[in-house]
Amino acid sequence: MSGSPAKRAAGVTDSDAEQLAALGYSSNFERSMSLWENFSLGFTYLSPVVGVYTLFGLCLAAGGPPMFWTYLLIGLGQMLVCLVFCEVVSQFPISGGVYPWARRLVGKRWAWMVGWVYAWALCTSIAGIAVGAAPYMAVMLGFEMHGNAAIGIALGLIALSTVLNLSGTKLLARVAMFGFLCELVGALLVGGYLLIFERHQPFSVLFNTFDIKIDGSYWPAFLAASLAGLFQYYGFEACGDVAEETPNPGKMIPKTMRMTIYIGGAAAMFACLALILSVPDIQRVIHGEDTDPVTTILANAFGPVGSRLVMAVVMVSFVSCVLSLQAAASRLLFAYARDEMIVGSKQLSRLNANHVPAVALVVAGVMPAAIVCLGLFMADAVATIVGFAAIGIYVSFQLIVIAALIARAKGWSPSGQFSLGKWGVPVNVAALVYGVAAIVNMVWPRTPDAPWYMNYSMILTTAVVLGAGLLYMLLAKPYDKGTAPAGDAHRISGRQRSGRATGALSEPA
Repeated sequence: MSGSPAKRAAGVTDSDAEQLAALGYSSNFERSMSLWENFSLGFTYLSPVVGVYTLFGLCLAAGGPPMFWTYLLIGLGQMLVCLVFCEVVSQFPISGGVYPWARRLVGKRWAWMVGWVYAWALCTSIAGIAVGAAPYMAVMLGFEMHGNAAIGIALGLIALSTVLNLSGTKLLARVAMFGFLCELVGALLVGGYLLIFERHQPFSVLFNTFDIKIDGSYWPAFLAASLAGLFQYYGFEACGDVAEETPNPGKMIPKTMRMTIYIGGAAAMFACLALILSVPDIQRVIHGEDTDPVTTILANAFGPVGSRLVMAVVMVSFVSCVLSLQAAASRLLFAYARDEMIVGSKQLSRLNANHVPAVALVVAGVMPAAIVCLGLFMADAVATIVGFAAIGIYVSFQLIVIAALIARAKGWSPSGQFSLGKWGVPVNVAALVYGVAAIVNMVWPRTPDAPWYMNYSMILTTAVVLGAGLLYMLLAKPYDKGTAPAGDAHRISGRQRSGRATGALSEPA
């Protein structure tokens, strides 16, 4: 395309609008997200610092230093899921992510259930991350947690995220980019310093199980420690949630999704490696004598002032993570409402003067805040509800993987700018096998001495969410109200009419 940069950008925008119109939609979103800004949204949602620091002590105690390798193994498995998503979003770059993908691949009922599960998973994730930020805020500001301080901090964080998100896509993109830079630079600087000046363990410790055994075998302990990786590698789908705010999304978003996996995964592995090698006494962690090794390491390495500066970087990671999660939740609600699949569709599908779904954003703040406030009355119930966050994400992911297989069986051949070609079906099947195994590992009861409702909390909350959604869907039939296209992926020919002949191009995996 010749001409000035402004004319080229306008041409891309017009072409994107034509592609969206061919898919049955029009949009008033601003397509102002660059490739790196879109990637930053996924990266800060995945948030390697938040993921590693939050679960490091628990997983190191459960499986010892070899827990490091779970980041690599789970990353490879999630990359399979990501590649399936890349094919789908490339052909259907529609705001809302998993919901519109499920709608086009299978149909309205399947899509409604995917959106229902994913919405609750996002709301509980926001609540969990906001509450999890409280201890780091306390260390940063130098006060001891007591009473309901964690709830107050969490509510303040959600409120701040809502205000920032309401300011528009450009600010969202800039904050996500700032969060990405702070998190990446912080992870590299802190990790590098620890490896150079505070290393207490040899690299061989990564293969030392410290004689941890469950029923005479180490593998159950390793699988328990793999929760570190399982809770880390999601967020790449958020790149597709803002597809209508990104130029040339059919080409750009598959790239940013994959970047989220391998850049975020590499950052998480580096941070985990630095922490493991900096633990002064791993036996104390395994025996439960040091329950917060991250704080211990940072305090020993940087002292009171330095550790507070590190915690400031960690808090930026928490803020940008909540911001990205809320943005994803609001776009899902917007997509639901645009297709008249939810109560209050007229309000939820409305964009404000900043070209963002304001009511949907407020709802995506109020619902997590309500979950957080349950902690004033039922702390154990909140922990159980928040436990649904990760399993809900994995279930919704696998519903998309299954949907892609169903569509392929009906004759769907991905025709976006990203295609796996002949590898599409094998990767799709492998993603399903991995996903089912990951879900089984997550819900497997590992604390027989705990009350049954805690031991089976993930299964319980998943059954409640799925059961309630299915019952509401059957009784109210919300999926019957809209007329947007559905279940048509297999009927679309091998060429999308987007002005760029998108079906004629194929980007290697």
